Amino acid sequence: MKTFPIEEITNIVADFASEREWNQFHSPKNISMALNVESSELMEMFQWLKEEESWEIMKTDKKVSVEDEVADVAVYLLRICDLLKIDLEEVIRKKMKKNAEKYPPELVRGSSKKYDEY
Repeated sequence: MKTFPIEEITNIVADFASEREWNQFHSPKNISMALNVESSELMEMFQWLKEEESWEIMKTDKKVSVEDEVADVAVYLLRICDLLKIDLEEVIRKKMKKNAEKYPPELVRGSSKKYDEY
């Protein structure tokens, strides 16, 4: 998997909003709502597909649309992190450490149960 400079992309997104004078609309409330809308649009791409079809979607004419929706989700996630001064890399690392404690491999391997069910 490729790595990408989160800070650079965050700056591109911030500059884009600034150049259009959209910062006045970019409150944490509004951006979190937009993030949810974009996530729903991504989910809609998979709605009603069979499992196998969902794995094959990137081989269809929907590929570009899926990529666009993923990008929209990422843009709004980076934007809210920027607005709230959240270090995305740091919080992901912290969260994965918590997840590792909640879901020890020897207890959950091959299971889809939630941590409070085992």
